Amino acid sequence: MTTAEVQFGSAAERIDAKVRELGDWRGEMLAKVRDLIHAADPEIVEEWKWAKATNPGTPVFSHGGIVCTGETYKSVVKLTFARGASLPDPEGLFNSSLDGNVRRAVDLHENDKINEAALKDLIRAAVALNLASKSKPRPASKKASPKG
Repeated sequence: MTTAEVQFGSAAERIDAKVRELGDWRGEMLAKVRDLIHAADPEIVEEWKWAKATNPGTPVFSHGGIVCTGETYKSVVKLTFARGASLPDPEGLFNSSLDGNVRRAVDLHENDKINEAALKDLIRAAVALNLASKSKPRPASKKASPKG
């Protein structure tokens, strides 16, 4: 089945279909990073977002907010971290979308070897950042003072 045929299935079913549909190194790479994401954080939730007539949608991995997306293109599997600019990257995994103020991405090409430990650390850091921002109290809104 293609992702279009599974459009009403669960996100996990749609990601499985995407891996099968690709049927090449990109499907293998997406499956591998998906496994690493879940190994890094077993509480990751899989979602399927931004589907429309011109786009079948995108796999999204979340915990306390979006951690990263798993997009596939002709020559790259791209993991885009929603808040990547705020994450430590001591191993230099981020190699794409480096000019943005918020997002950062890891582009994986055919035959690339993944630094699994560093990727898991990046996933854990993204989750920790999401959860830390959820636990911070929001500032009270200022009420307009009555004019007199």
